[in-house]
Amino acid sequence: MEKQIFSIWVKNKLGVLSEVASVFGDAEINIQSLAVGVSEDEDISRITIVSDGDEESVAVLTAKINGMPNIVRMEKIINENSVLRELAMIRVNAPESKRQNIMAIAEIFRAQVVDVGLRSMTLELSGAKVKIQAMEDLLKPFGIQEVVRTGIIAIERGARG
Repeated sequence: MEKQIFSIWVKNKLGVLSEVASVFGDAEINIQSLAVGVSEDEDISRITIVSDGDEESVAVLTAKINGMPNIVRMEKIINENSVLRELAMIRVNAPESKRQNIMAIAEIFRAQVVDVGLRSMTLELSGAKVKIQAMEDLLKPFGIQEVVRTGIIAIERGARG
């Protein structure tokens, strides 16, 4: 199955997200990640969904979703025409003797230190999935306590020229 990315603009109403997710379930298409937030219009929310699915099942899914009353529009995201990002926060063991090493890794990846505890640090990073995974891999030897990732969000590139 091929990875598919969708942007779905919906009316910002109670239960709409559940309705959209149900259509994916009914089509037996697994949602790998889902991000939702208010768009530039506060009455419209934008849902970004990453899922598996072949072209046939995606076509059926798209027709069903576009036929729903609270859907403004749905678009399949084409990677080459879009900017894709993910946000992650990683809390890592950070005794005082290791903090400089952790901060050096954070600097390489342009991550921000967003919290410091007695024995831990929390880093925030945005970027491509592979960038986040690379930083996570470098932090593993320190002992990762927790990772929170948003999943992919996407926006079309602006016109060139």
